[in-house]
Amino acid sequence: MSTASALSVAILMTVSACGDDASGGAAEAPAATVAGVTIAKDAALHAALPEEIRESGVVRVATDVPYAPFEMFVTEGKPELTGLDYDLGQALGAKLGVKFAFTPQKFDGIVPAIQAGKFDAAMSAMTDNKERQAVVDFVDYSVSGSGIMVVKGNPEKITTLDDLCGRKAAVQAATNQLDLLQEHQAKCKAAGKAEIDIQTFPKDSDAQLALRSDKVVAQVQTKPAAGWTAKTADSGNAFEVVDDPAAAGGYGASPNGIAVSKKLPQLSDAIQKALQTLIDDGTVTKIFDKYGVASIAVKEATKNAAVD
Repeated sequence: MSTASALSVAILMTVSACGDDASGGAAEAPAATVAGVTIAKDAALHAALPEEIRESGVVRVATDVPYAPFEMFVTEGKPELTGLDYDLGQALGAKLGVKFAFTPQKFDGIVPAIQAGKFDAAMSAMTDNKERQAVVDFVDYSVSGSGIMVVKGNPEKITTLDDLCGRKAAVQAATNQLDLLQEHQAKCKAAGKAEIDIQTFPKDSDAQLALRSDKVVAQVQTKPAAGWTAKTADSGNAFEVVDDPAAAGGYGASPNGIAVSKKLPQLSDAIQKALQTLIDDGTVTKIFDKYGVASIAVKEATKNAAVD
């Protein structure tokens, strides 16, 4: 082939490539396998996305890393992410036919960054509350509060907070979980029982050590943290989580949501519909179960369901 002919072919190929991009937009996100489930694009949901998202092929997502089990680094010091929020984002992206591109962002700067247009959304275990609803919309995907973790086998037969009355329970200082135990003291008294012997520790890991060494009968922490610890500590052989049927998502549970820019109502609608599809086909349960927190997954994808 002559140099002139080669140049002509190269130009033709470049023009053809540009033509494809102009007519078809950005390359679509391929099908993804998340928690053992292969998820493919839903054409109708893709068509419902805002035009700018369809053209870019990307939803820009802010997340504060690490916060196990929602967002974590695969390897400390390296950028690759994992975690419940990350996996759910990949599943939603595959269903919508776009990429959910996660970028670490300090938690207190997430909402301002969305307002400034730096991000389209955030997935960072963010509590849906009315104050935040003033500036972002939420698609709620979990409901979580405080949970009780006990040693494997639950030898003390702890089933509810009431069972902690008159017993030693570990909790990290200055947390909502400490407030929960302190507030429960009145119920212990009303039931004619002794108060909970609350053992406070500066770090969650210290409270966990107290439980491991039988200095307390239980540890109270956020239910997601309890579930992840029970799933991973000693390969799942050290602890288990008490599931109180009266508080499936945990005590004092509140909704967590995907925060979406109010400038992109079509995006929040599309995410809500995609999430419901993933709930209905069981994908969401498998993702949450992977991280030991199946009990906090919602059965219905709601919007702006704050309880405050």
